[in-house]
Amino acid sequence: MAATFDPEAVRRFGEVASAEYRALGITTALSPQIDLATKPRWFRLGMTFGEDPQLVTDMGKAYVEGFQTSTGKDEIADGWGYKSVNAMVKHWPSGGPEEGGRDGHWSFGKFAVYPGNNFEEHLKPFVEGAFKLDGKTQMASAVMPYYTISYNQAADGTNYGNGFSKYIVTDLLREKYGYDGAVCTDWLITGNEGKTPDAFAGKPWGVEELSVAERHYKVIMAGCDQFGGNNEKGPVLEAYAMGVKELGEGYMRKRFEQSAARLLKNIFRLGLFENPYLDPQESASIVGCPEFMKAGYETQLKSTVLLKNKKNVLPVRDRKIVFIPKTYVPVTKNFWGQWTEAKLDYVVNPDIVQKYYDVTTKPEEADFALVFVSNPQSENGGYSLLDRKMGGNGYVPISLQYNPYTAVDAREHSIAAGDPVVDPEITNRSYRGKSARTSNANDLDVLLKTREMMGDKPVIAVVDVSNPMVFGEFEPYMDGILVRFASSVQSVLDILSGKYEPSGLLPVQMPADMATVEKQREDVPHDMECYRDTEGDIYDFAFGLNWKGVIKDARTDKYGKK
Repeated sequence: MAATFDPEAVRRFGEVASAEYRALGITTALSPQIDLATKPRWFRLGMTFGEDPQLVTDMGKAYVEGFQTSTGKDEIADGWGYKSVNAMVKHWPSGGPEEGGRDGHWSFGKFAVYPGNNFEEHLKPFVEGAFKLDGKTQMASAVMPYYTISYNQAADGTNYGNGFSKYIVTDLLREKYGYDGAVCTDWLITGNEGKTPDAFAGKPWGVEELSVAERHYKVIMAGCDQFGGNNEKGPVLEAYAMGVKELGEGYMRKRFEQSAARLLKNIFRLGLFENPYLDPQESASIVGCPEFMKAGYETQLKSTVLLKNKKNVLPVRDRKIVFIPKTYVPVTKNFWGQWTEAKLDYVVNPDIVQKYYDVTTKPEEADFALVFVSNPQSENGGYSLLDRKMGGNGYVPISLQYNPYTAVDAREHSIAAGDPVVDPEITNRSYRGKSARTSNANDLDVLLKTREMMGDKPVIAVVDVSNPMVFGEFEPYMDGILVRFASSVQSVLDILSGKYEPSGLLPVQMPADMATVEKQREDVPHDMECYRDTEGDIYDFAFGLNWKGVIKDARTDKYGKK
């Protein structure tokens, strides 16, 4: 959606998704994710609206408006009603500037850092977007702080995970910016962390040495109202007792009632006390209806970015013969730490391509080739238990290139470090001089081998992108490059065949090389030297081509770099 550069499309998505949510009985969305994606290595970057503060602000505002607003007979009061869904914006005060791109779901990624002193800019999508709506609902009804410790940003000198920080939640969010909606912690922050930094377990960053009940008390006193992922009442009651002992029964009762009022308000204004029931036939007619499917498909088309079109090789309008190579996918570890199986197969279903072109397994018979790949996928999230067992500190680089990478330009000493429970002796998380590999390095081989097999015939790369990447490894050998963001193969083929014209723009910069990635400051957008291709085009923020050339329109005038 970010690649459309069209807030109205996002608003429409919010309207459609909220209608489907309510038809399924879902009344709160754990979205939108309006973190500024200022660190190109962060694995959650693909879930954001990109790196530009103004674009993210406008997109986030439109998303919340679409989800929360009821009109006509569905409105109860102030824009809220029977078609409204509470939007829980995340992650306050932004999870984007993760040091080294490591993520706060794990101990090795607990720190967000600000080498560019750019903390305030990360608040803009919240305070100028989600908290400052144009419509009647006025502001997002809920907020989720991120797992991370916003390192050395708290005026009280503490370095707690954001959900535990009174400064982040009460002093900043509630008092300075006047937010009085519900604050829900991210999932499992009160649980115990795993035995090693790469274990997926509890995330009590900054308060690792406290008990589970003490962490609950810390969260409550920080100003949060709800515990994400926790259905156990025991630790909450223990926390209440701690507060009674320290501050008295009256204080704690008032504190709990304050949170209860915020949470009940989000239920009352959606009409759930009047009518919490669903009509199954009505639900079936709403969810996935043709109108909604059409709107979703059109947005996929709008999001596809044409990066390269040498000698106007695209579109391929005639029913020609196309070669599509198979790709080897090696064993990898998924989000939950489970190992997958290796396989050799087509990345896309040839039957779908067959609707547009005649598919062959012999490159010598083909008129052109389509190579479907993904952006480089780092083998780990920036931490290697094997490296630690071999005497290293465990920290390794996250690579945005297919070829093996050695981080000679990385900072010599990490900005942040420390874990009082797991591996307390590691005080420097630098990975300088270490090497990293990507799990899908074979994608590069497929691209280059296809070029060899096709000779002088056109080769078109279709790259499914979730993070910025280094294009210099293969771009000179390609005649055309399209970028998609998890959109359907059919939407790509509709553009390749000329049925639709590409209009998407890059919502993030594409780096010239890994050196510029290392020198990039985690908290600063538009902070890299961008890749220049053989046609002289620079893969910068807001770049994209249509059939006529570089796109220049109202969107690039508003959001493009000045």
